Amino acid sequence: MPPLYVSTQGARLACRVRRLVVEKDDRVLTTVPAAHVSQVVLLGNVSVTPPALSFLLAQGIEVVFLTVDGRYKGRLVGAERGNGLLRLRQYARVSDPDGSLGVARALVTAKLHNLRTLLRRYARRTEEPERASALSDAADRLSDLIPQAEGARTLGSLHGVEGRGSAVYFSVFRHLITVPGWRFEKRARRPPPDPVNALLSFGYTLLTHQMEWAVWTVGLDPYLGFLHRPESNRPSLALDLIEPFRPILVDSLVLRCLNNEILRPDHFEENPEGPYPIRLGDEGRSRFLREWEGRLNLELTHPQTGERMDYRRCLEVEVRRLAHAIQTGEPFRPFQVR
Repeated sequence: MPPLYVSTQGARLACRVRRLVVEKDDRVLTTVPAAHVSQVVLLGNVSVTPPALSFLLAQGIEVVFLTVDGRYKGRLVGAERGNGLLRLRQYARVSDPDGSLGVARALVTAKLHNLRTLLRRYARRTEEPERASALSDAADRLSDLIPQAEGARTLGSLHGVEGRGSAVYFSVFRHLITVPGWRFEKRARRPPPDPVNALLSFGYTLLTHQMEWAVWTVGLDPYLGFLHRPESNRPSLALDLIEPFRPILVDSLVLRCLNNEILRPDHFEENPEGPYPIRLGDEGRSRFLREWEGRLNLELTHPQTGERMDYRRCLEVEVRRLAHAIQTGEPFRPFQVR
């Protein structure tokens, strides 16, 4: 089941006869059966009535609060899901230097593999020799980094390999944008200085919360990671597990929205007083959320299991495969596209 995103500023979420109703200025904007919703995500100035909140908690439907820019504010959830024995084994695996490093190496290796795959796909599609050459060269450099990730002996050296891989990838990201009007010089997060960076950050935020929901569903502790070490209030395990999915789910979606002109520069607005100087306006945010849901609903054949599933299910399967590796002591093999 998909989440319900409410991003219209000034809207209110209510509940009537087991249906969730989004209203603004005494007008009903949308209504959906609560049974069809897995999660509610409220962005910015959106309120929720006490009866609706009580109903959602009773039904086990979590409510996530984000700023209008997509930054995390907090979450409300009913009775926590959890598996004590599984979490004890997770704590043991995280505390074991060799076991923890093995999971971290697998995640970085899968991320580099998927970055390389995306670059090679675009290199094959382009008819511009210069663009194709730049993308192919970057893909070859990522190939050289994969054995280094597989052989890293410390978490610090692994982070160094990952950082070099990201630098190589984003150095040619502008070549993936095929329509004029967009500027991208480098990946910058705090704060994103341009629409492309703002869109990437927004997409990564959505992916993180989707993965965090999957982690809670399976019963692992989202705050104990392997690649991202534990820090206060940081869902380190969710951040770990999204790494291989960033290029496949977010980067490719951002490029689709830009190259197909689903989003235009005028869908962004300047926000000089806020922490994000550039952000999506209401129309642009609605369009991107619609495309994001479409991407999560896209079906694929899982490269490791051979099963047909959508990407939303794929994220949960990734967490379950990690849980199985933690319980059995087997190596964890993250999601890699072919």
